Amino acid sequence: MRELDVLGVRVEMPTNSPIVLLREREGQRYVPIWIGAPEATAIAYAQQGVEAPRPLTHDLMVTLVRELGHRLTAVHLTELRDNTFYAELHIDEGTVISARPSDAIALALRAATPIFATEALLDEVGITMAVEEEDEVERFREFLDTVSAEDFEGPGEAPGPGAGG
Repeated sequence: MRELDVLGVRVEMPTNSPIVLLREREGQRYVPIWIGAPEATAIAYAQQGVEAPRPLTHDLMVTLVRELGHRLTAVHLTELRDNTFYAELHIDEGTVISARPSDAIALALRAATPIFATEALLDEVGITMAVEEEDEVERFREFLDTVSAEDFEGPGEAPGPGAGG
């Protein structure tokens, strides 16, 4: 497993499809996942520290886990199957719950929990780019302005809108 950082969310043009971009912490591979608008908002709110006047769904879920005496210990992005990404929530030291990656990422950000991807998934969908150390967010925006869903297709795959975030 390799730890990932969430770089941010953005709307891909011209399709207006939200995308979350992650990057492996100890490497240069990026993982783009097309997600729904509500999940993009939930991830962006968590990254920006926005607190709603009443708990949003992901806030509520983190609170429920904590108040029931448990802890979200890790999120694992596990595979891409039939153009859909899969993830797991790891609770305490043994409970594993299947989740959509977008929900898992939103929960991980709120719970300050690490996000991991399998090496096989990174090998399959990871995009390698030369990385400079300054202004990573700007590079993310420039990157998204120049790519489309087709740029991330593998043999026989089309992970674009609806690709399971």
